[in-house]
Amino acid sequence: MFFRAFIICLFLSSFAQAEIKKVPSSRYEAQLSYAPLVKSAAPAVVNIYTSKTVRTRSTSPLFNDPFFRRFFGDAFRGVPQGGGRKKKVQNSLGSGVIVEANGVVITNHHVIEGADDIKVVLNDRREFEAKLVGSDKRTDLAILQVNTEGALLPTLPLGNSDGLEVGDLVLAIGNPFGVGQTVTSGIVSALARTQVGITDYSFFIQTDAAINPGNSGGALVDMNGRLIGVNSAIYSKGGGSNGIGFAIPVNMVRSVLSGVSETGKVVRPWLGATGQPMTQDLASSFNLARPTGVLIDEVYPRGPADEAGLKRGDIILKIDDHVVDEPQALRFRLATLSLGETAKFEILRRGERKTLTFEALPAPETPKRDKSRLKGHHPFDGAVVVNMSPALNDEIGWDTMQSGVAILKMVRGSTVNRLGFKLGDRITGINGIEVKTVKDLKWVLKRFDGRKGDWLIGIIRKGKRRELKFRG
Repeated sequence: MFFRAFIICLFLSSFAQAEIKKVPSSRYEAQLSYAPLVKSAAPAVVNIYTSKTVRTRSTSPLFNDPFFRRFFGDAFRGVPQGGGRKKKVQNSLGSGVIVEANGVVITNHHVIEGADDIKVVLNDRREFEAKLVGSDKRTDLAILQVNTEGALLPTLPLGNSDGLEVGDLVLAIGNPFGVGQTVTSGIVSALARTQVGITDYSFFIQTDAAINPGNSGGALVDMNGRLIGVNSAIYSKGGGSNGIGFAIPVNMVRSVLSGVSETGKVVRPWLGATGQPMTQDLASSFNLARPTGVLIDEVYPRGPADEAGLKRGDIILKIDDHVVDEPQALRFRLATLSLGETAKFEILRRGERKTLTFEALPAPETPKRDKSRLKGHHPFDGAVVVNMSPALNDEIGWDTMQSGVAILKMVRGSTVNRLGFKLGDRITGINGIEVKTVKDLKWVLKRFDGRKGDWLIGIIRKGKRRELKFRG
């Protein structure tokens, strides 16, 4: 009798404990319920609906008919019917995270890219119009401002992605396939993934929490209820979750939030140097136990790295105690610094370890771009040229270490276009006269305008010097 009473009491006690839910704070408690964590985090995760108008060519149904294609193949597929274009509205969906109570939302760049209208829907079904504050394709992040009409919205506090470890429990919250807000759980499968090829600053958190189309821009949440990543991509041939998803670390999100300018562009710190990864052979020659660090092979004169004392041949090992194993890690660590902030570089120079103080500064626009459209009786008629500078090159995606005059745009069918010049070609000389600036180029072209003889033009294309010859 006593034994039965003991069993009943034990059962009732266990039942009562099961009713008391709390955020897991240990491995044992992680087996209980995530409900309290979801209740605190989910209200700050929103659904994003976008629409944009695109023009498409109308095609005849005949060209898509299997019987017709049996005889003519795909040669006529997509041939315009009457040459007309139709306007079509494309709708897409994604997710976002409210990070400020006044309606600042962070999402993916690809979620809102090209959108004419953006609507944000909270999980309590309230709907708001939103406008784009800033977008950064290179990190695949975008910032929206919701018109809350004075209402304060629920927010998700920002955590510290550098504190993550492989095996940590995480929740992914978003709107997969447009079915509505969904929560999935998993662990951090890997850190510092750089070979994903999604953004220029790849340094992803990998998780096995299910991430599917529509989850993009949603939250990756730690067990403290803090945002530690923005879900960005999945890795599967079929487009669905196969246990491999990627999130942008929240420390990158924080830097984009602080670095967006009034024009909507993100301004980042610039190193002013280039480097290469360490191989095993290089590591052995520098007496390193393993391949680690970035070997500096070029330093921009009077740039931030030069001012910090970095030299060609130095090896950057750490930035503020964060190990730098490869150039991609170096780029990420620099991008997470705020402008004006200082960082400590641990370097190896001729076998001796040193510490340098680096100030995070933006790439300068020196010289000014002097964007100019060229016209006249010469090979560059129809070209838009600019003075290259670290700031301009970074904006366009050119090598920030390059300088000189480059072709930015070309008018279709123009002389420069027909002669086979390419965007990004650097003009180094014309008819034996060196060209360093747009001003130089204009002067030379004016001098030889209408020339009937040969034109000898020096360019640099993809790092290789070429001499081109044209008949005037």
